[in-house]
Amino acid sequence: MISTFGIVDLFAGPGGLGEGFASLAVGGHAPFRIGISVEKEASAHRTLTLRAFLRAHQARHGALPQAFIDFHAGLIPEPAWSAVDAAAWEHATAEAQCLELGAEPAAAAIDRAIGKLRRDVDDTILIGGPPCQAYSLVGRARAKGKVGYVPEEDERHYLFREYIRVLDRLRPAAFVMENVKGMLSSTIESRLVFEMLMEDLASLGTGRGHHYEMRAIRVADGRASLQEAAQPSDFIVRSEEFGVPQRRHRVIIVGIRSDLADRATGASIPVSGVTRNVDDAIGMMTELRSGLSRGCDDPSLWRREVVGAARLLARIHRGKEDGPLRDVFSAVATGLKNGLLAPRLSARLPENYGTSNDELLAWLDRPALRGIAQHETRGHMPSDLGRYLFAAVFGEVRGYSPKAADFPLSLSPDHRNWYSGVFNDRFRVQLAGKASTTITSHISKDGHYFIHPDPMQCRSLTVREAARLQTFPDDYYFLGNRTQQYVQVGNAVPPYLARQIAQLLLRGLSGRSSGEPASAGASDMAARSREMSSAMTSASESLPRR
Repeated sequence: MISTFGIVDLFAGPGGLGEGFASLAVGGHAPFRIGISVEKEASAHRTLTLRAFLRAHQARHGALPQAFIDFHAGLIPEPAWSAVDAAAWEHATAEAQCLELGAEPAAAAIDRAIGKLRRDVDDTILIGGPPCQAYSLVGRARAKGKVGYVPEEDERHYLFREYIRVLDRLRPAAFVMENVKGMLSSTIESRLVFEMLMEDLASLGTGRGHHYEMRAIRVADGRASLQEAAQPSDFIVRSEEFGVPQRRHRVIIVGIRSDLADRATGASIPVSGVTRNVDDAIGMMTELRSGLSRGCDDPSLWRREVVGAARLLARIHRGKEDGPLRDVFSAVATGLKNGLLAPRLSARLPENYGTSNDELLAWLDRPALRGIAQHETRGHMPSDLGRYLFAAVFGEVRGYSPKAADFPLSLSPDHRNWYSGVFNDRFRVQLAGKASTTITSHISKDGHYFIHPDPMQCRSLTVREAARLQTFPDDYYFLGNRTQQYVQVGNAVPPYLARQIAQLLLRGLSGRSSGEPASAGASDMAARSREMSSAMTSASESLPRR
């Protein structure tokens, strides 16, 4: 019989890592059950609570609540979820806690949850990771510019110690700790933060029973396995190796309690081995135009700006060796002048939505839905529309995103350092035929690093497109304003990756060898996702589609 593991999820964000674990099912049994998830940011906590509510409701009724389907489709305002299902809401508010880790109230609440969890499950798992800003290369670079910034006094450097405290208190069967690559090189008081972390982890259990053996997740010959690490870089996990359409590289440390470590030897799962690209995830989404951020957002004005930019760029490239650029600019100008202008917001479901046997789409699509939520564009400055257009055409023709030196002088921003290298990658298009660059929280500030690959749309990615590149299913609704939604998406662990980590960990803890049948391998993800979706469809199959 498969054991049931209770999950303690710290620094949970909107719940991407927990979603991967909670979504895994083996023979109708969910081996991972979230006992408590902790997040201090208010909007992310609201998202976390709503997801916990939906899981609880589906466990009780086998389908999404009709009120959520209507809310998701934009037909009604957000309802009082406690009135929709009081028992599921009570469960959700107990599971998702808005607490600041490191503070006494959080420690007390977690300790109470641990005591309850131990009574209800066979063993426990600790997941999560401290905030990445202090560890990341970008975060450290920005911090250097702050007057009076002292690294030794940045509390974010020490938040991993709260993770260690909970780990020592919980003594779980295993833990999964995630952070940015910058953690490997971050220093404080002339010592590597990663070195300090590994010392803390190694000290657990000394003289008190079982300790933890560290494992890295390695991919070779189409299989992922848990291996001992020879060097810190071995802990880097590349999401694209797991079928995530994004080049997201993160440090993930898996610790196995020593009394169970021998079981993990030889455990592995199959991975797709196929690099998924941007088009796989968002190529079927409804076409949208961007808005204008200054003055009146008038569709005819938008069309005039983009058509004018396309014609200008076509003239600039006339007679040059890169003639294909001119041809595409001319086609864009003609298409936008004569064609129908796309809207800024669309909830319309893509054609053939929810019918694909493709593993990734089977995970993302949720047939019970009546529409696609949070697929609305931002407004951009008119001067940036030409830059977005140029970047998209350049990427389509050349196969890579343009650098500052590639931009025509007429599109160069008025920055002294534009050609110095500081702004070399200021405008980055996501290429349709390749995995995206890392979706980060910076997408909340502007869209320059996340330009849509279609020149006809001339815009940055929507919240839903970013979420799909992060492999959040379409029924994962992010609460808060749009800026907060972008931040939540950018800070999360891709759930599709997290699910496979959960599967690998389950195999290791159950002592199955790589030759035994997978508990829920990549090859049957589509079937499992389809099974989940079909159960939800009954609640709305008689409703008209948008």
